[in-house]
Amino acid sequence: MAARNPLRAQQRVRSADSSTPTQSTHTLTAVPVRAVQSAEDVRRALIAELELHLSTTTNKHGRPFQRRTINAYKYAATQLHHWLTAQEQTRTSRTAGVAQGFMIDTATLNRFFRWYYQEHDVPKSQDGKGGYTGGTNTVQRNLRALFSYLAEEYDHPDPYDDPKLQRYATPPMGKPKTLSEEFILDCLRTTGGGSPKVRDFENVRNHAILRVLTEGLRSDELLNLRVQDLDLPNGTLVVIPIKMDRNSLDARTIPLQPKTVRALTRYLRVRAEHKRANQDDWLWLGTRNRSRLLYAGLHRVTKKIAAEAGYDPAHVSPHSFCHTWADDLKAAGVSGEHIMAVRGWKSPAMLRRYGADMASRRAVDAVHSLGDRY
Repeated sequence: MAARNPLRAQQRVRSADSSTPTQSTHTLTAVPVRAVQSAEDVRRALIAELELHLSTTTNKHGRPFQRRTINAYKYAATQLHHWLTAQEQTRTSRTAGVAQGFMIDTATLNRFFRWYYQEHDVPKSQDGKGGYTGGTNTVQRNLRALFSYLAEEYDHPDPYDDPKLQRYATPPMGKPKTLSEEFILDCLRTTGGGSPKVRDFENVRNHAILRVLTEGLRSDELLNLRVQDLDLPNGTLVVIPIKMDRNSLDARTIPLQPKTVRALTRYLRVRAEHKRANQDDWLWLGTRNRSRLLYAGLHRVTKKIAAEAGYDPAHVSPHSFCHTWADDLKAAGVSGEHIMAVRGWKSPAMLRRYGADMASRRAVDAVHSLGDRY
């Protein structure tokens, strides 16, 4: 049977693809202390310097850089490093700039972005001509951190200040992200449907994860939950913001559906038998007595459940549930002020963005609900 589409019925448009890598658990790489022998050695040392710099400084909001952000900036620098190495080996770009590691001019950087666009964006685009995945735009933005560091530490002219730098625009609005009610119910049934007779760790945990995702939590917020963040007697949990406002005083209280409370109660029961239950206070533990669940694991879980429920996993990600939550509350008539308070949004632009693909449907339903006006 062909895989079904999990998205709510609405006109489909092309999707955007991010080239940002998933979160890594690797420890910080030390700056190399051995003698520099080649341009490759210079670039590896500079990437390590950049990683150390980002790990010990703050962003423009005065907050420490998140590990995933550092990995994204490091990934972009590594892509440029590999390209420069290949250029040196083929002797097609044997210039003084290349020989100095990352000390390259704007023309060389433009050639790199053109290569990245042709190798990464074009093959992934739906029409085979490129321009829809946004991968080059992502790498271009993330690579700016490297050249800002080089300008600060080595007085290297920042090519991003050069008007000759060719900019790659963000892709057009992606495909609808709001999941259908049928899809969510099918996935919940796939993980046991919340039945008390289902007691194996993986299904009970996955069912609870899906339930918490329907409460509108971001992936990072869900993965950073600890057992003590739950207040099940009052039907709530507490989320410490991951981005921007990380002060514990700004923690948000998330109201939970009754079935979510029951799912979490059953999960805590099976979690108590986990080998690491008393060693880790992270809420979500891994299968086979492994430690906490990480970002890549959460992605695998959601896609695996979607496939088992008979849907195409390519259309599903944990973040899809955030858009679905926003659409559910908007359709139910919950005020924008309340939605923003629960999600911790400061700008109304976020309210417009989430669930935007279903805005027309909500508008039509709202007008139809008025019935005959004359």
